[in-house]
Amino acid sequence: FLAFSSIAQAGFILLGVIAGTQMGYATVVYFALIYIFSNLAAFGVVSVISDQTGLEKMDDYNGLYRTNPNLSLIMMLAMFSLAGIPPVAGFFGKFFLFTAAAEKGYYLLVFIAVVNTIISLYYYLLPIRAMFIEKNENPIAKIKTDYYGKIALVLCVLGIFATGLASVVWEYILSVSFGI
Repeated sequence: FLAFSSIAQAGFILLGVIAGTQMGYATVVYFALIYIFSNLAAFGVVSVISDQTGLEKMDDYNGLYRTNPNLSLIMMLAMFSLAGIPPVAGFFGKFFLFTAAAEKGYYLLVFIAVVNTIISLYYYLLPIRAMFIEKNENPIAKIKTDYYGKIALVLCVLGIFATGLASVVWEYILSVSFGI
C-alpha cells in the first residue's frame, strides 16, 4: 500500500514542477520534507512491527490500538499527513502545490489532483480503520521498541508537526528560493 502511495505523492510533486515558478519549486521542497517525515513514520511503524512479529498484512494490524496505542497513533498521524487531512503537514503541502499550479492556470490538473486526493482518502483510512475499529482474535502483542527506534519515530512525528504547524520552515524555504 505505501509503495502505491509513493507514486501518487510523486504526481503531486509534479504539480509544483509543472508550475515552473519559484513558488512552485519552493513548494516542491516543502512537500518533499513533509513526505519524507510522513513516509519514514509510516514505514518506521511497519518496520518495528515486522521486525518483531514478522507480520506485514493489513489484517494483521486489526485492533493494533488496543495493544500498541503509541504505534497506532504514529501510523494514524502519518496516514493523515500523506492523505492531506487538515491540520497535519500533508494538507498544507498539498494546498500549496495546488495553489502553485492554479496560479499558472493549470485548473484541470488541480481538479484531477483534488479528486485523486479525495479518492485516496479511502485507502489512507483503511489502516486506521484496521488499527482502531477492527477486532483481531490474535492481536499483535505489546511491541517493545528499542531506544533508537523510539527516537527515530519521535523525530518523524516532530518533523510532521514542525513542517505542518511551524511557518518558520515555510518562510525559510521561501527565503532560500527567492533570495529574500
